[in-house]
Amino acid sequence: MSNKSFALGISGLLLLFAWSCKAPQVVYKSENKSLPAGYSAAQKDSSNVADLNWRTYFEDPNLIALIDTALLHNQELNIVMQEIEIRKNEIQARKGEYLPFVQMGAGMGADKAARYTRFGALEEEIEVKPGTPFPEPLPDFALGLRASWEVDIWKKLRTAKQSAVLRYLASQEGKNFLSTNLIAEIAESYYELMAMDNLLKIIDQNIDIQSNALKVVRQQKEAAKLTQLAVNRFEAQLLNTQNLQFAVRQRITEAENRINFLTGRMPKPIIRNSDRYLDLKADAFPSGLPAQLLLNRPDIRQAELELEASKLDVKVARADFLPSLDIRADLGFQSFNPVFLLNPKSILFNLAGDLMAPLVNKNAIQANFKNASAQQVQAVYRYEQTILNAYTDVLNQLAKMDNFNQSYAIKSREVDILTQSTQIANTLFNAARADYAEVLFTQREALEARVDIVEIKMHQLDAKVNIYRALGGGWK
Repeated sequence: MSNKSFALGISGLLLLFAWSCKAPQVVYKSENKSLPAGYSAAQKDSSNVADLNWRTYFEDPNLIALIDTALLHNQELNIVMQEIEIRKNEIQARKGEYLPFVQMGAGMGADKAARYTRFGALEEEIEVKPGTPFPEPLPDFALGLRASWEVDIWKKLRTAKQSAVLRYLASQEGKNFLSTNLIAEIAESYYELMAMDNLLKIIDQNIDIQSNALKVVRQQKEAAKLTQLAVNRFEAQLLNTQNLQFAVRQRITEAENRINFLTGRMPKPIIRNSDRYLDLKADAFPSGLPAQLLLNRPDIRQAELELEASKLDVKVARADFLPSLDIRADLGFQSFNPVFLLNPKSILFNLAGDLMAPLVNKNAIQANFKNASAQQVQAVYRYEQTILNAYTDVLNQLAKMDNFNQSYAIKSREVDILTQSTQIANTLFNAARADYAEVLFTQREALEARVDIVEIKMHQLDAKVNIYRALGGGWK
């Protein structure tokens, strides 16, 4: 991909979101791995939920304890931590490639030249010293150093190391994104668990009410005031309500097991206080411009770093077309007798340099360059896709929070009215001023409304969790 088309792609993206984003420049030190310039320059805003620590955002101490456990023991998170270590080791490997390689070695062997060859004839005629012929076979002992160095004249090796640094930083952002999602997923399951507890409580309360109503209907049937049809209707409604318990209990079991899995532990009861569930606050948050809030999302920073790394990969692939300079040197001792091995006259050395450039059959180099260019284009599209997805996600969750807050307020009024209607219907029925069908319908409507308000509260809290996730909330 040409630099011109790359610039046009990014410029169009920035115009789309009216968001200026600086291209990162790598700064890497042996003891301190600092972030690229502009990489950590996300503007901080004290009113932004993305800047809140998750311990402040999720105030429930039981939930905080679960998240702490998950951040330590979640298997997927620990796998990603090892991926970060792998990326870190790749930096060290890339750094070593542009430094000289020095090897130390020792060797021994023996050689016997055939008598009727050049070397055989020479050995027969030449003496080591007067009266001392060459040993047969001829031993060979060596001790020395060997050095090789590819001179990074085009900065290909240093550029490859910079690319590894960027991918290391990208892997850290990937880990941060996973941590944010893990925290959000545990919070979702925890709030779902509390919601199911409240649903079960509502069902139990309705079972008590309907059981008492069934007793009254049976008494009135015995007094010949009602028929068996009324008894059957009341009893069928009671059985239907009792049946709802099992589906809710199954959801409770699944939610508990999901939380235990995320925390990396064997199944055990989840400690929670569900009595205050309907009192949990899910207020709207100051939003500002979603594009500004997206600066906090680790997945966007990860995509940005991967994009910059892909640009460097293209430079590395392009440098393969240029000549490479290799320098080799040997220094050591060599002798046919170990007694003379460390003698100054046994010292040998050599120094050589090669300047080589690809001339014929560049297919492999051209293929690598084309692949690097295609991967850069992929990184651009992936970067755009990540921003579009994040931008849409933020807008959806902010709208969801607002809509369900209004829905909860209206549904609360409906629950209050239907609760009063249930009491009125029972009173009128006992005074023979209302039909039993009115009582049944009123009880059913009240049950459905109370179930609905629990579900709306669950949607509210889900929106709260998803806003935390969509804005790249704090994971530390």
